[in-house]
Amino acid sequence: METTKSSRKRLWWLIPLILGTIYVLYRHNNPIKQEKDYKKITGQIFGTIYHITYQSEEDLKEEIETELKRYDNSLSPFNPNSIISRINRNEDVITDTLFQNVFRKSVRISEQTDGTFDATIAGLANAWGFGFKKGEWPDSLMIDSLRQLTDYRNITLADGKVVKKDPRIMLSYSAIAKGYAVDVIAQYLQRKGIENFMVEIGGEIVTRGVNPRSEEWHIGINKPSDDPMEAQQVQMIIRVSEAGLATSGNYRNFYYKDGKKYAHTIDPRTGYPVQHDLLSTTVIAEDCMTADALATAFMVMGKEKAEAFVNARPHLAACFIYSDEKGEYQLWLTENMQKLVVEKK
Repeated sequence: METTKSSRKRLWWLIPLILGTIYVLYRHNNPIKQEKDYKKITGQIFGTIYHITYQSEEDLKEEIETELKRYDNSLSPFNPNSIISRINRNEDVITDTLFQNVFRKSVRISEQTDGTFDATIAGLANAWGFGFKKGEWPDSLMIDSLRQLTDYRNITLADGKVVKKDPRIMLSYSAIAKGYAVDVIAQYLQRKGIENFMVEIGGEIVTRGVNPRSEEWHIGINKPSDDPMEAQQVQMIIRVSEAGLATSGNYRNFYYKDGKKYAHTIDPRTGYPVQHDLLSTTVIAEDCMTADALATAFMVMGKEKAEAFVNARPHLAACFIYSDEKGEYQLWLTENMQKLVVEKK
């Protein structure tokens, strides 16, 4: 008997209204008057919600959504006319700059993480019910077959076109594309000469400058709970500025089958959903695209290997929430992340 939760929806863009694993904490009491007022715009894109706060006299919502739609036409596998959808159908298509940027960054992250991040995982994600196509319950033979198609080294980019070693290979940038969308909007705001802003799309964030109180932006990291009510509670508050932040976790998108929980993070090397005590990973990096991809890779690696990876790279900051032997939440933070903590719950 299979029990399915609403989180089994296969839209990789879909983040709950509570903004996924993290949400932005705004302070409204006694705001400090700035030379220009801060504007706040909210909307829906990619099947999720975005929140943008920026200091400017201009209303930029229409222009921002134009940028987001341009992005959707390049990298959304749910848009049948997008570049990535056409590539997955093996159509002859020249990629655009957005696609090429994500492609190249994905390859670099795959190399750095020994393949724990891999954009060719689309076939496996679909088979397990977490992709952009409805899959059947996979048996070991299907998993073995799909694993043969899962290797980032089997795709290249030549003269703007994706070249596959096997035409059955399909791409999914679900673990990096939303972070890049945040970067794209942040870059747009900077081109407009805006210095103080926060861009959040479905929980992935970029901040620059200061918030309306002339402080660094304050970000809350949610408790990684399967209980929707508890998942709205904040585990920790950190201050972030001039950086990208992303969180990955297995407590939102999952389902139960035959009494066993299957979460959406799939190990490209084994073909199966990961099973370990690491519940969520939050990463701060120079850009949100990198933070997004690494947060997913760390969920695949598990706590010990993820700790070793981030400790060897002091330019990164990270927070891992894991379950101990008693099933209680525990925190592990890099030294530079500890310096950003405002409050722990």
